[in-house]
Amino acid sequence: MFERMTGGGGPLVRRSGALLALVVAAAALGGPAFAAPEAPAPAMPARPCAEDAGIALPPGFCATVFADRLGHARHLAVSPAGVVYVNTWSGRYYRSAPPAGGFVVALRDRRGTGHADEVARFGGTPALGAHGGTGIAVFRDALYVEESDKILRYPLPREGIVPTARAETVVSGLPLDGDHPMHPFAIDAQGHLYVDLGSASNACETVHRMTSPGARPCEELRTRGGIWRYDATLTGQVFSPAQRYATGIRNGEGLAFDASGRLFVTQHGRDQLYENWHERYTPEQGHELPAEEVVELVEGGDYGWPTCYFDGSRRQLVLAPEYGGDGREVGECASKRPPAAFFPAHWAPNAMLIYLGDQFPAAYHGGAFIAFHGSWNRAPGPQGGYSVVFQPLADGRASGDFVV
Repeated sequence: MFERMTGGGGPLVRRSGALLALVVAAAALGGPAFAAPEAPAPAMPARPCAEDAGIALPPGFCATVFADRLGHARHLAVSPAGVVYVNTWSGRYYRSAPPAGGFVVALRDRRGTGHADEVARFGGTPALGAHGGTGIAVFRDALYVEESDKILRYPLPREGIVPTARAETVVSGLPLDGDHPMHPFAIDAQGHLYVDLGSASNACETVHRMTSPGARPCEELRTRGGIWRYDATLTGQVFSPAQRYATGIRNGEGLAFDASGRLFVTQHGRDQLYENWHERYTPEQGHELPAEEVVELVEGGDYGWPTCYFDGSRRQLVLAPEYGGDGREVGECASKRPPAAFFPAHWAPNAMLIYLGDQFPAAYHGGAFIAFHGSWNRAPGPQGGYSVVFQPLADGRASGDFVV
């Protein structure tokens, strides 16, 4: 059940450390919680949810707690054998003891109950200086895992759930300093490995997260704030600025391909517009700006960070205050690439899956499920974003309103 839902992509829901497997379990989707898209009934019999998984779902869906108490779970992937692999992370936000046995978790549901009954850990451990990671993927009989400053490759096991062969290093030397040390990634059918290197700063300020001008040029863009491309079939590759594929993406956590092979990336927008620039922004603007984005990745594309941010109310990129903007001026942002879809500010889109399966009604095919982890920066407004949304897509663009 879990494998069909994820299709080998990122996590759809994480609540209180639990991974939740979502499955179609009833008849027609609809009702006020899912006003769009309108979808036909799934071709399977209705049955009630067997348990309360603790989250709100639209009619027609059920959830089970697939696993719990795994630590700081980030992204996941599913092998052809139905083994779920989860990357976990310690970092400076980890509030409990690092896990014993390694940061990568392997889980399997042998009885088909919707609950993992086999759980094992492997990979780097804190004793070896590792701190886990976010990125993880299955490609050509191998498991690719981000570990600290590296991306490793393990041959998938022929028996059991834990790889027995030693990991090979595909890429090393990925930057770790600053605000966004994680390295989410995706691999296309040709073996291109796309790695996000989030920014080390909020907006490339000369004084970090303070009221100060933005650096020109932003030297950070040489090594951060974009997507890098490598070859997933090679080992021994070393990070350098030369492999940068696209720029101006502050923190691209979720990466997913559509049916035509186009790569889409979620972006965490910048913080502190009101806190650092209260003479230019009201408190309400501070918690409603900037919009979170999904962008279509193109080689050489510039998506605006740090000089620009996307204003959802104006539906355009505008100049950041660190670079002389007043909340209305567009300036050089007119030449940057706008998003394919956008969402409320500071929701923090952490993982994305473009649905290419056939288990859900046809209206879901080709649309994006996005898991948000919420943010601290919506104050003084109410916090938000602790949810999974569905964004209809058509020809690489939003084709309707997102629904929670």
